[in-house]
Amino acid sequence: MQPYKTVAFYTLGCKLNFSETSTIARLFEQGGYAKVEFDERPDVYVINTCSVTDHADKKCRNLVRRAKRNNPDAFIAVVGCYAQLKPQEIAEIEGVNVVLGANEKFNIIEYLDKQPVNGVAHIENGHIKEVKEFVPSFSANDRTRTFLKVQDGCDYFCSFCTIPLARGRSRNQSIEDTMKVAREAAEGGVKEIVLTGVNIGDFGQGGEESFLQLIQQLDTIEGVERFRISSIEPNLLSDEIIDFVAKSKKFVPHFHIPLQSGSDQMLADMRRRYRTELYRNRVEHIRRVMPDACIGVDVIVGFPGETDEEFMKTVDFIHSIDVNYLHVFTYSERANTTALRIDEVIPMQVRQERNKVLSNISHKKKRAFYEAQLGSTHEVLWEASENEGMMQGFTENYVKVQRPFDPALVNSTQRVQLEQIERNGIVSAGVEADMMLVGESA
Repeated sequence: MQPYKTVAFYTLGCKLNFSETSTIARLFEQGGYAKVEFDERPDVYVINTCSVTDHADKKCRNLVRRAKRNNPDAFIAVVGCYAQLKPQEIAEIEGVNVVLGANEKFNIIEYLDKQPVNGVAHIENGHIKEVKEFVPSFSANDRTRTFLKVQDGCDYFCSFCTIPLARGRSRNQSIEDTMKVAREAAEGGVKEIVLTGVNIGDFGQGGEESFLQLIQQLDTIEGVERFRISSIEPNLLSDEIIDFVAKSKKFVPHFHIPLQSGSDQMLADMRRRYRTELYRNRVEHIRRVMPDACIGVDVIVGFPGETDEEFMKTVDFIHSIDVNYLHVFTYSERANTTALRIDEVIPMQVRQERNKVLSNISHKKKRAFYEAQLGSTHEVLWEASENEGMMQGFTENYVKVQRPFDPALVNSTQRVQLEQIERNGIVSAGVEADMMLVGESA
C-alpha cells in the first residue's frame, strides 16, 4: 500500500487537546508526512474530539462530512474523548476509517491501513480503567506561547462530568521528566508556557511530589519569560501556591478557578470538593498578595435541581467576590453521569436565560477590571497574528492588548501604559510616542 504523504488536523475542546494534537502531529512528521491545512485535500485527516457538550459531538460529525467533501478518498481518523466514550457511534459515521481511544491515539501511525467493514469504521478502544500511561505533550504551532501538558485524567468524578470516563485516572510524569519536556518546549523559542491538564493541582496525587514543587522547579527554566497556570481546583489552590506565584518572577498573576455554583447545596449535588467559604477565602488571599491579579471563574447554569433561589445564590455570590470574568457553561445531560439521577430537570429555555444573566455579569466584571487597570503599566507579550493592520498580545495579568502591527515586536515583550476605555470596550494605551489598544481578555 502506498504511504500517505499529507495530513491535516482539527482539534475540538480544551487546551489539553491542542497540546496532544501537536504531539500526534510530530508522530506524523517523524513518519515523513507533510502537515497541511484542513481544506487542502490531505491524504489523512485526524479529528481530535471533545465530549464536554453535545455541540462538540455534532461538530465532529460536521467535520467528517467536510473532510469527505474536500477529499472523498481521504483516510479519516477520529480520536480523543468522544472517541473513547462513544466509539461505536463515531464508527457508524459515513467516511470514518478508524476510531482510536485514549491510549491508542498516540499509536495512530500503526492504524493507517485500517478500513471500514460493512460501512463501520475500525475501532481500537481499550477500557478506560486500563489507561495508566502518561504521554507528555506540548503544542508547537505558536512561536509565542505553548501549552504544556503536566497532568492527565481525574479522580474526582463530579456528577456532571464525563472526563474521568474519557481520560481515566489522574496521572503524571515525575517532576524530573516534566522538566525535560518543558526544556524541550522552551528550546522552540516560546516566551510563555501555559500549564495544562485535566486537574493539574492534583499533580503527584498526594504522593512525594506536588504541584507546588513542580512550579518551584519550572520557575528555574532558562529562556522562558512567563509561566501561566491554566485552571486549578479551589481546594487544590493552596495558600502556599498563591504566595509562591506572588513572589515568582516568571509565574504570572492570573488564576482560573472553577466555581460551578455559588450554592453550597448545588456544589454538594455536583460532588464538588469545596464549598463557597473556601472559594471566597482563595479569592481574598489572592487579592491580599496580588491586588492586580486577574481571576477567571467557570460556572454551570441549569444543573438539575437549580431552582430560582439556588441560581440567585450563584448570582449574589459572584457579585460578592472580586473576580474578573466568567466562563459560563449551560448544563447538558451526559450519558453515564450521576447527575442524570436527579429528577428536577431545568427547562433548556431557563438554562439559556440564566446563561445570559451570568454572561452580562461577566461583561461588567471585565469592564470594571479594565477600569481598575487604567494608568498602570504592564509588560505585553506581542503575538504574530495580524488583523486589519493590528497585532495583539497579553499583559502578565491577562489583559488583551492591540497596537499597530510591527514585525520587529513579534514574540517580544514591551512595557505599555493603559490609558482609557473607548466606547467599543477597547482600552487605549501608550508607550512614549506609540499608541496601543487593549481589548477583551477572555
